Amino acid sequence: MTVIRATELTKRFSSTESEDVVAVDHVSFEVHSGEVFGLLGPNGAGKTTTLRMMLGLLQPTSGDASIDGCSVARSPNHVKRLVGFVSTSVGVYQWLTPREMLSFVADLYDVPPTVARERTVQLAKLLDIESFIDRRCGVLSTGQKQRINLARALIHDPPVMLLDEPTRGLDIVGSQMIFDYLQHLRNEGKAVVICTHRLDEAERFGDRFGLMHHGAMQLVGTLRELQNSTGQRGLTDIFIQLMKAVPKESSA
Repeated sequence: MTVIRATELTKRFSSTESEDVVAVDHVSFEVHSGEVFGLLGPNGAGKTTTLRMMLGLLQPTSGDASIDGCSVARSPNHVKRLVGFVSTSVGVYQWLTPREMLSFVADLYDVPPTVARERTVQLAKLLDIESFIDRRCGVLSTGQKQRINLARALIHDPPVMLLDEPTRGLDIVGSQMIFDYLQHLRNEGKAVVICTHRLDEAERFGDRFGLMHHGAMQLVGTLRELQNSTGQRGLTDIFIQLMKAVPKESSA
């Protein structure tokens, strides 16, 4: 079942020094229940801007996205309740404990207190945060804080998960924890979009991939489909070939 649909998403930013900058150029793709979709590309390819439009945080110049059948353009506030978002730029409240923070976020999403407590116990076990769930977030390590962010994104049990560079700054143990988390989301039937420029990692977690370059979606498919269409072995080689083939334009 299709849970996420982006249709001709486009974002132009005005510039006083030159013509408008096209950050995202008519991007379309779909993600199904239980599928991890890797939205890939170098820095500046338009990945994060695409995510922000899908979250309802940035209004597209044209096009639209729908989450679980709900239009982001028409109902951005409702869409936010259907999505869990994970990013290294999302901080924790340093004076709260992870337990207090999860309770606070659950309340924002109108999760009943009894349900929030049950989910906190489940997520603490899943993400192995039981040993520090009652410590202040300010004293936790980078990897521990990222585990709290992963739990926070699932506390309201959304059907869709959007992850923006979730392994940035993490060591090999922390990165493996992200991979295990993605497998859990897949098993739970979540529709997942993960943005990254680390193509070697992407091959490990993705079911399908969308390769963005200069703001446009250049290729979409499974790894095997991309291999067959390009004659290249891995995502890195596929992308190097793509970057040589697509001329640089004014888009970001």
